[in-house]
Amino acid sequence: MTSVRIVVISVDDDGIRLDRWFARHFPILGHGRLEKLLRTGQIRLDGRRVRAGERVAAGQSVRVPPLPAPPDPVRKDPDAVLAAELAERVLYMDNDVLALDKPPGLPVQGGTGLPRHVDGALGALRFGLAERPKLVHRLDKDTSGILLLARTAPAARWLTRAFRQQSTEKTYWALVAGELRPPSGVIDLPVAKVPGRVGERMEVARDSGKRAVTDYAVVEQLGHRVAWVVLRPRTGRTHQLRVHMAASGVPVLGDGKYGGAAAFIDAEGVSRKLHLHARAIRIERPDGSSIDVTASLPAHMVRSWRFFDFRAAVPVTGHSAARKPAGAGPS
Repeated sequence: MTSVRIVVISVDDDGIRLDRWFARHFPILGHGRLEKLLRTGQIRLDGRRVRAGERVAAGQSVRVPPLPAPPDPVRKDPDAVLAAELAERVLYMDNDVLALDKPPGLPVQGGTGLPRHVDGALGALRFGLAERPKLVHRLDKDTSGILLLARTAPAARWLTRAFRQQSTEKTYWALVAGELRPPSGVIDLPVAKVPGRVGERMEVARDSGKRAVTDYAVVEQLGHRVAWVVLRPRTGRTHQLRVHMAASGVPVLGDGKYGGAAAFIDAEGVSRKLHLHARAIRIERPDGSSIDVTASLPAHMVRSWRFFDFRAAVPVTGHSAARKPAGAGPS
């Protein structure tokens, strides 16, 4: 048994139901037991009695009573636990498309030493369809934000075609170390994969690389120290944005792979995690209609936005319609 705990709701959990919050953070607690603890007032939200379906907000405090010790983690199904977590991070869903808000640090596909990944949990994200969702593009392990999935084989074909033909509009937000000059423009530098000391890496290779093009614009510049940048890749090369920023002398904050020591700022309010976020995506369907999705910043980037006093300290959540240019600025 554990002791009574007071747990503060994080930014990542803002807006979810209380029972979903417990399922995410205390999976050992069954729904029946949860209901009993709520009825008897042993679980409280900001000191008051609540129901299981009440939605929580970032900054609220949950009183968690003593609970049984969790089972041996070896017996838990990591894919099932991850699927439950990802189900709470759905930004958009229709009969063809599923958009997830991928957290930083979670790989899209598995590999050596990567037992927990999005691909392993997709079988539990069918949401009533017979087919397993299919990956149609990728995000780096440490990049957060929108990950699109196809819910059917026909949808996978037109989504894959849209990405290959570069007809999607992808918008990323990043914090970069240094001053980016000029404040807007186009980076057209070919990149190639080369062997490195710790696995493969991408580098600018003017003679042998594949063409990579990125549009960029500085939203706010904080002296010579850091800048908030909007990035729109026209091509989809591996690590393209990270390589282009490092080649421009302003590595993405937290990107030690491409920026080395220059990618880190020694300040208590700035995380050492990668500050690159797939903020928005716009994609046209075969019938001419479009899908627009927007993802809020992850917690570590919100803290950095607040530390540097940028205007988007509290970004929006959920998905947006096409009422304004996707990711054009703070919401």
